[in-house]
Amino acid sequence: MIRANEHYKKLKASYLFSDIAKRVSAFSKQNPHREIIRLGIGDVTKALPSVCIDAFHRAVDEMAEDATFRGYGPEQGYDFLRQKIALVDFQARGVQIEADEIFISDGAKCDTGNIQELFAHDITIAIPDPVYPVYVDTNVMAGRTGENIDGRYGGLVYLESTEANGFVPALPDKPVDLIYLCFPNNPTGATASREQLKQWVDYAFKHKALILFDAAYECFIREADIPHSIFEIDGADEVAIEFRSLSKSAGFTGTRCAFTVIPKKCRVFDSQAMPVSLHPLWLRRQTTKFNGVSYPVQRAAEAVYSPEGQRQSRELTDYYLRNAGLIIDKMTALGFSCTGGVNAPYIWIKSTMDSWKIFDLLLEKAGVVCTPGSGFGTCGESYIRISAFNSYENVVKAMERIGMALS
Repeated sequence: MIRANEHYKKLKASYLFSDIAKRVSAFSKQNPHREIIRLGIGDVTKALPSVCIDAFHRAVDEMAEDATFRGYGPEQGYDFLRQKIALVDFQARGVQIEADEIFISDGAKCDTGNIQELFAHDITIAIPDPVYPVYVDTNVMAGRTGENIDGRYGGLVYLESTEANGFVPALPDKPVDLIYLCFPNNPTGATASREQLKQWVDYAFKHKALILFDAAYECFIREADIPHSIFEIDGADEVAIEFRSLSKSAGFTGTRCAFTVIPKKCRVFDSQAMPVSLHPLWLRRQTTKFNGVSYPVQRAAEAVYSPEGQRQSRELTDYYLRNAGLIIDKMTALGFSCTGGVNAPYIWIKSTMDSWKIFDLLLEKAGVVCTPGSGFGTCGESYIRISAFNSYENVVKAMERIGMALS
């Protein structure tokens, strides 16, 4: 008898953004003539940089000729892209990451879920709250948690990120094995200083733990003293894995290209407490289960790392940060406390209402979609997240509508 993975029964009925989509769809059907402005899901709205489009066209032309056609590529990514990433994203910042420590993939979301295959089943996992839901849900699916009671899963150590600690959680008060961190943070937009990240690296050394560091939004960092990579911290290459994405930095949400950095020094431990290198484990996993990102996509990604590609990508992120600044100004003027939006495309807004109630209020009265904070964890209750990903004109219109709805 074929049996189901019953750990799926522990999950909430549907994924947060599926719930939002259903509510918006129902509202649209009931109000077919109402314009809806979507500032909820973190999906970009501007076209790809022109250098990427040009690279796409050249690569597609190559695929049309026998002499230049490409079949299966290397599962870990083409060297031309890995070398550019190593040089521009890391070595230029004084971080000694080599090309063969970079693994190209079709999304950081996929990698943060798949990476857990490398770890023992009975480890202790620390998860921030609020948190990107994928970190939690994939561990639930894998059977590493207990049941969900009052919004939290048994077996997980929750790291509370609150207004009191600047949305940067304190170290666990007991040993844990695996730690998820995301900075600039989704959903709060908060950033961690070098000193704060060093505390986490030191903790990982002390307790033989591993940090999974999601840096998908590092391209929005504008303050000079905020680290772009955890590998800027001495010793982090032994205790951390970093995830990056071109989704937000160059508009690749629909194109799909990301990468994971696993330094050769990075280690876990076997049952005899002997160190085991993670690099060959992930290489083995990828060569077995992943056939790589398509050649045209990787050529388009390579173009991002050209001087012109860097300039055009910066223009994109600057555009969204301009939106974020407007959102902060307007919501602050309405009397709301806001976090984020300076080094991140998300604004985390404190309310006096239940987060789903304010979601419904803004949808019904303003025709604006936000994200209810409770969908990111119990610490997100009474918060909403507003995304800066839309046109500036739509953000202006959305803020005007929100002002009227809440006045």
